[in-house]
Amino acid sequence: MRVLVALSGGVDSALAAALLVEAGHEVLAAHLKTGVEAEGEAAGGARSCCGADDARDARAIAALLRIPFYVVDVRAAFAREVLDPFAAAYASGLTPNPCVACNRGVKLGRLDEVARGLGAEAVATGHYARVERGPSGRLRLLRAADARKDQTYVLHALSQEQLARACFPLAALTKDEVRREAARRGLAVASKPDSQELCFVPKGDVRGYLARTQQGAGQPGAFVEADGSEVGRHAGASGFTRGQRRGLPALGRARYVTSVDPARGVVRLGDREDLLDLGVEVNGLNWVDEPEPPAGSTYEVVVQVRHAQVPVPAVLETSGPGAARVRFSEALFAAAPGQALVAYRDGAVLCGGPIIRVVRPGSV
Repeated sequence: MRVLVALSGGVDSALAAALLVEAGHEVLAAHLKTGVEAEGEAAGGARSCCGADDARDARAIAALLRIPFYVVDVRAAFAREVLDPFAAAYASGLTPNPCVACNRGVKLGRLDEVARGLGAEAVATGHYARVERGPSGRLRLLRAADARKDQTYVLHALSQEQLARACFPLAALTKDEVRREAARRGLAVASKPDSQELCFVPKGDVRGYLARTQQGAGQPGAFVEADGSEVGRHAGASGFTRGQRRGLPALGRARYVTSVDPARGVVRLGDREDLLDLGVEVNGLNWVDEPEPPAGSTYEVVVQVRHAQVPVPAVLETSGPGAARVRFSEALFAAAPGQALVAYRDGAVLCGGPIIRVVRPGSV
């Protein structure tokens, strides 16, 4: 079939394209122009997936594989789906996950529109994930073979239609195997380092990014202890996140951000024990493994509240359209409103959506 592969310039997408060519598909390559290509380099940040060198590497890979190469301008979609919601979330005291929004609205959204225009039947990426059709006919999003690299967490928001047109050629491979296979095929990016941090936030400096892009960092204000005492000042509350330690006043003992109120300029601090959560409430759930059930439905699942977290058992109970309460089997550290909770059952994504409230000991 004709497949459009998102070619970032990294080893994962390069091998994905090579495997598709070898399988006999008609492969077209697309490199995404997001509008943030120079951001990381100008700020001296860690390597992202959007630099000028990545565009050159992507073009060279396409030439080696002898496949057509397109640069796709997704600047408007990237701003609308990723950058603007990112800034708005922090301005509201939330911690967004822009990779979820990018995969849904840009890579498997805007890029799929381009694929359809080119007559391509599928969009391929270098993500580590599997898509299979279940007994009911519904498409399932399952964990990849390499648990360390599994990316189903950031793909949980894809619709059934998007999953039907998604292709993940690396599903059965580990990262080490990907590098070996890329080297065996003479792909120059075989040993290229992985992307670090967010592609548009150099060095992970969210507050610096917000200030530099004139989004602002919220109202200047105070660092406040649980008893209300002021222990320091900051230039703006936006960009702080629950559980954060970096960028806080030196107080002679470990302190963590426990809550953020950008409108009032308050960043509240506490002990690590103040961030041990019993559960969360979520909204805007995307149901993958089965259609959305009625309120009061209960599931035994394992959950993640951040990408790199080790999954833990939990009970999920639906509470209304797109909403659920989740009770963890053990306390989790610093679940952050705005981040995604993703629930798994038998290695497949059951559902996922943004956290709206954290349930702590003594919470009603």
